[in-house]
Amino acid sequence: MTLLTAVIAAIISTVIWYQKDAGNQMKTGTLALVYWGASLMWFVDAVFEYAELGVAYFTPEPADMLNDFFLGISVVAFGMLIWLAMVLIRDPKGVVRRALAKR
Repeated sequence: MTLLTAVIAAIISTVIWYQKDAGNQMKTGTLALVYWGASLMWFVDAVFEYAELGVAYFTPEPADMLNDFFLGISVVAFGMLIWLAMVLIRDPKGVVRRALAKR
């Protein structure tokens, strides 16, 4: 489930980057790379776990699937937080700068 969650996030962020952020102003390409990196990490984990468990890898317990799903959601949320912090620090549209200037 962690691999599936990361791949879905990677595909969605890649589609958004490709369609909406051609100039990469909002750095959605970086977000897509973060999620593709996480997907690669979970794929390598799945390969090694399959090598260890064999066919039993494909019949996980429901509790294990739920834990893996929550871990995958946590990774996606953490990647989103990193991207959000990067965008707020770089402030490509000047929104934060203008808000601070008003004070």
